[in-house]
Amino acid sequence: MNRLSSIAKAVRQWADSDYQSESFAPDQADRFDPPRLAPYLFLHVGCLLVFLVGWSWFAVGAAAFLYFIRMFAITGFYHRYFSHRAFRTSRLMQFIFAVWGNTSMQRGALWWASTHRHHHQHSDEESDKHSPVRHGFLYSHLGWLTCRKNFPTDYTKIKDFAAFPELVFLNRFDFFVPILFGIVLWIIGALLETYVPGLGTNGGQLFVWGFFISTVFLMHGTLFINSLSHMLGNRRFDTDDDSRNNPVLAAITLGEGWHNNHHRYAHSARQGFYWWEFDVTYYLLRAMSVCGLIWDLKPVPAHVYEEAAAAKQSKSET
Repeated sequence: MNRLSSIAKAVRQWADSDYQSESFAPDQADRFDPPRLAPYLFLHVGCLLVFLVGWSWFAVGAAAFLYFIRMFAITGFYHRYFSHRAFRTSRLMQFIFAVWGNTSMQRGALWWASTHRHHHQHSDEESDKHSPVRHGFLYSHLGWLTCRKNFPTDYTKIKDFAAFPELVFLNRFDFFVPILFGIVLWIIGALLETYVPGLGTNGGQLFVWGFFISTVFLMHGTLFINSLSHMLGNRRFDTDDDSRNNPVLAAITLGEGWHNNHHRYAHSARQGFYWWEFDVTYYLLRAMSVCGLIWDLKPVPAHVYEEAAAAKQSKSET
């Protein structure tokens, strides 16, 4: 009976991420919680369905395209907008940003942003939820997501956006958009099979490549910023944490790999501070600002560039 009750509570929380039960007692908060692992097992095991549905160039291209546009939703919207308010936009566009980001299956914008704000407040301290310095690579990469204490949204850290009921709804029922996303992919694949058979795809194939494979690559690409960006790379700025600039991770994540830059000045819309630091997210945000969809992109302050120049001069003299 206790096991059935536990399953019922887990199912209820999957349906309503703001639901809390007595099972989230403080003394159990740090424990591994098997239901929290289930969604990640589901996504990874789902990739094995590729052996049943096969592949086509269209399906592979669709997976790559979906990786790109959803990575931009995470980096440009979940991170630079909802977490750091690096630019301004309309209420309609911020709702679209939240829906767009939710297709990544990295939960709701408010949970994502509140978690990230906590990270900046306590970066590489003991209370940092995903510090490889404190907790090791595996925990900082994925283990922290299976811990009970990290599941609830801390709305006290995201009061500015929690004032919008539509964002709270998307955050609370964060399963809805991913389910709809998967259904749409299957329908598109089925329609292409019927009307454009030369593409060689179908509903099941597009679903597996676009929903499972693309999402797993996207998830690990994002999580590498939590883990490897605090382990591998160079440090331009002497920040209080172990953040690092890594061009490989910047390429994978459309600019997020310039992590030491970001931890020095988190509120800039730009993380590649110099022209040679490739930051695709920033370029796309600039394009959106030209179109009038967003505005007031926050720049890197002059004193930060001066600090970088001084640090470079100091290193050249030693």
